[in-house]
Amino acid sequence: MNEPKVAGTSPCQVDLEAGKKYAFCTCGLSEAQPFCDGRHKGTGFTPTVFQADESKTAFFCACKKTANAPNCDGSHNQLKDS
Repeated sequence: MNEPKVAGTSPCQVDLEAGKKYAFCTCGLSEAQPFCDGRHKGTGFTPTVFQADESKTAFFCACKKTANAPNCDGSHNQLKDS
């Protein structure tokens, strides 16, 4: 698997809790989008693990094309136009 699977064409709204660790799915195979559920095993992909600095609502990438993972940067708009 060279390219991640497009899991969606709009961002996922998530509520983050300060101090909590999260694992963002980078392969697109997770059924718990936008978070990792371990389905990347054997694909060469690994999740992006991070700790939230503050409690807030965020918009995470579902198309897996963002240059600012895990945050959505609007890359999904290119997919809708093609």
